Amino acid sequence: MIGSVRGRIASKTPPQLMVDVGGLGYELEAPMSTFFHLPAVGEEVSLLTHLVVREDAHVLYAFATEAERRLFRSLIKVSGVGPKIALALLSGISVEAFSRCVVNEDITALTKVPGIGRKTAERLVMEMRDRLKDPETPAGVAPVATGASPESEAYGALIALGYRPAEATRLLKAVGPGTHSTEELIRRALQGASRE
Repeated sequence: MIGSVRGRIASKTPPQLMVDVGGLGYELEAPMSTFFHLPAVGEEVSLLTHLVVREDAHVLYAFATEAERRLFRSLIKVSGVGPKIALALLSGISVEAFSRCVVNEDITALTKVPGIGRKTAERLVMEMRDRLKDPETPAGVAPVATGASPESEAYGALIALGYRPAEATRLLKAVGPGTHSTEELIRRALQGASRE
């Protein structure tokens, strides 16, 4: 299994990125919590990874911290939660906030994450409660055109995270005017969604 990659960022189109490692480009999918901390394209980066082998593809997921990777690995063991939902969860809520939701049995907060319905949230709380006590514990993607504006890249990332087109547009409009990077637009849109 590939446990980590270190190289230069060749491209970033949330939630996907490519890291050039000695001339070999690794395509990775990462939660927005990781994207927020990535350096600019061309800069050096070191990421922890988890490889998911499916019948039709081998998908490499990247994480900035061990806590994110550990939570991702725990989430995909929950019945009915695959990598796409786990990625959406990590994009919509921090590791610490997720832990608080489980401990406090806050189903409502979990259902605000796109793709998480009430039954899935209840299952997460039930199955993750014991795993979070363990000391070891703390998706089809819409393509985004390269060279697109930060607004269209942010829109594509929100769609990839499970937001409906109208929701994504509304969240981005709520960010307001200004010159923001793609990552900043996504961060502010997700913060706005979590306050609703």
